[in-house]
Amino acid sequence: MKRTLALFPALALVLMLGACGQKADLEPLPGQALPPAPFGAKAQPDAQDLLAPDPLAAPERSVELRKRSEERQDDPFDLPPE
Repeated sequence: MKRTLALFPALALVLMLGACGQKADLEPLPGQALPPAPFGAKAQPDAQDLLAPDPLAAPERSVELRKRSEERQDDPFDLPPE
């Protein structure tokens, strides 16, 4: 019973340490610079611009709703196991 009670403060400490995180902006390490500007860019992108995905990296989802049941086309790669 005493061993179980001793685990609670240790578990609470681990949870508190895991919950605290740095909420500051990202900056390059001292002595390091951001990557060079892309070819043809008019300005050097900052850290926030580099972290934001472009539309091709995270495309919007297109949801096409089916109005009625349709027969599936035959799949030539859907082979039975050997």
